[in-house]
Amino acid sequence: MEPKRLVIVAVGGQGNLLASSVLGEAALLTGIPLHMSEIHGMAQRGGVVESALVFGDATSTIISDGEADVLVGFEPAETLRALNKCNSRTVVITNLAPLMPFTVNIGQGVYPDLKELQKLIQAKTAKLIAFNAADMAKEAGNVLAVNMVLLGALIQTGVLPLTTENVKEAMKRKTKQQFLDSNLKAFDLGYSAAAAAA
Repeated sequence: MEPKRLVIVAVGGQGNLLASSVLGEAALLTGIPLHMSEIHGMAQRGGVVESALVFGDATSTIISDGEADVLVGFEPAETLRALNKCNSRTVVITNLAPLMPFTVNIGQGVYPDLKELQKLIQAKTAKLIAFNAADMAKEAGNVLAVNMVLLGALIQTGVLPLTTENVKEAMKRKTKQQFLDSNLKAFDLGYSAAAAAA
């Protein structure tokens, strides 16, 4: 099958690696080849964590500039920073709840304006789905479920060759039992948010 390239960017602690693991399990359940790589950066100190997932027939896990079919950003400034991976056909999904970097908190940096950030992304890509995933995670009963909210939005777009059923089965296998109900609810909230943005 034609490869589909996904880039996920997040700040350490946001659950990017778990989201990647769920997608990997869903690909296995679907019988789709998957190549995956991760860059951890300074994750323990709130630094960037980037995952590259290539679904289908591919010889490399590297997603070069302009090659992403879809970009999922767990943090808005990190989404903007990864915009070079996108092209005019890319679908971008981003959380709009910022996690202020240390430099901004001590007055040594400026956080980008969220409206301006969205305009910059929209100008370069085919579609932007942007919402406050942190609020939806709270609504689902688990503030840490931002990753599952964004997974729901990602699956709703239909860009990846994965079914909702297989992703939910993968969530059952990969997430802790005590968080499963809130994770599934978070997934459904993200799915609905992306459908409303369509």
